[in-house]
Amino acid sequence: MTLLHTVLAFLLALAVLVVVHELGHYWVARLCGVKVLRFSVGMGKIVWSRRFGPDQTEWAVSLLPFGGYVKMLDAREQDISKLSDADLKREFTRQHVGKRFAIVAAGPLANFLLAIAVFAGLYTYGMPEPAAVLRAVPESTPAYEAGLRGGERIASINGEAVEGWSELRWKMMQAALDKAPATVGFVRRGDGRQTPEQAVVPLDSLTATDLEGDFLGKLGIDLARPPAVLGRLVDGGPAMAAGLREGDRILRVGGEPVADGQAFVERIRSAPGQALLIEGLRDGQPFSLSVTPETAGTRGQPTGRIRAEVALAPEMVIARDSLGAATVKAVAKTWDTSVLTLKMLGKMLVGEVSWKNITGPITIADYAGQTARVGWISYLTFIAFISISLGVMNLLPIPVLDGGLLLYYSLELLTGRALPERVGEMAQRAGVGILMTLMAVAVFNDIVRLMS
Repeated sequence: MTLLHTVLAFLLALAVLVVVHELGHYWVARLCGVKVLRFSVGMGKIVWSRRFGPDQTEWAVSLLPFGGYVKMLDAREQDISKLSDADLKREFTRQHVGKRFAIVAAGPLANFLLAIAVFAGLYTYGMPEPAAVLRAVPESTPAYEAGLRGGERIASINGEAVEGWSELRWKMMQAALDKAPATVGFVRRGDGRQTPEQAVVPLDSLTATDLEGDFLGKLGIDLARPPAVLGRLVDGGPAMAAGLREGDRILRVGGEPVADGQAFVERIRSAPGQALLIEGLRDGQPFSLSVTPETAGTRGQPTGRIRAEVALAPEMVIARDSLGAATVKAVAKTWDTSVLTLKMLGKMLVGEVSWKNITGPITIADYAGQTARVGWISYLTFIAFISISLGVMNLLPIPVLDGGLLLYYSLELLTGRALPERVGEMAQRAGVGILMTLMAVAVFNDIVRLMS
């Protein structure tokens, strides 16, 4: 069922993105007076179609679900010798270059507008996410050296307000790509005055490899977790057998302090079959006892467990805005995401970021399934981000993509004449080669991720 959910979530997201993209081309083509012959969701053989409207446009579903297209009246693809004068005036190549530019640009623009609409709706509804509160900061890390210790509630990064953990990570990533230090505004937990403070965290220690993984962890920044308090215990499990009880707060394991529930779980998992001295508080009174975690196998790597629940869910906040503020925020989010995507692509070209970051349909489908299982907010957020990526990729100046056509039309606007047909054909072949190479890299990365 998990595979089925993943496939359905992926196909639904793909259908939405393709339909929106092609509707952009379709609507602007109609506005510019160009005759549209077919609107297809999918590629290849047509499996269903109907004709609607004054032009009897064919609306079709094709066999291959990857992609779609809008087929316009075009002298390069159809015989127009027997067309009436009225239809000839609606042929694509006879339109002013400005109209052709608008028709081609409308597809990527529609993807950006979709992302803005989704983000604006989510920001208006309210998006629950972990609060931007820091876990205990390890010594000898950039964050510790900057003065952060843990428990701080982050309010801003480089002067831009931060409402939740995802915004913190996003703005830190932007600063890291710009190779600039991050000025972190915060208030300390437990400070009744809530006095704003600042810390400047240097980011020059981060490498390209770090940016591909948990780069915040490299800086010493992690999400705060609840204290180590035991929940329900399983009858007959090591925790109950050792005398632990629901509500016990764990302070130390093996003489070492336990910062939070996550640290306690990690300590237990690292000690299968080892007797551990547990110290803590029960009803406000100190206690100590010994517990031996049982051994559980996970992919060949033994781990310890005591069969007790430990709360790990972080403090949550709900970011909610008025429709106007949410729309402004959505536009900014879409713009920032587009710029960040281009920066990542540029750093890949110069070797500062690994090509392993290129993902293909397998990884995208996996993310679609995961976000759909988490909930509709996560799934819609995923669709918005993929829509932005699709818009950016289509605007790249690669022949056969929308961006390649826009480059042709830009040159035509500047020179006053169309690109020679032979040059266009050569560019098309080169564009196909580039796309096939990128696709091969993406699929290879997908397979490596799947196997690992």
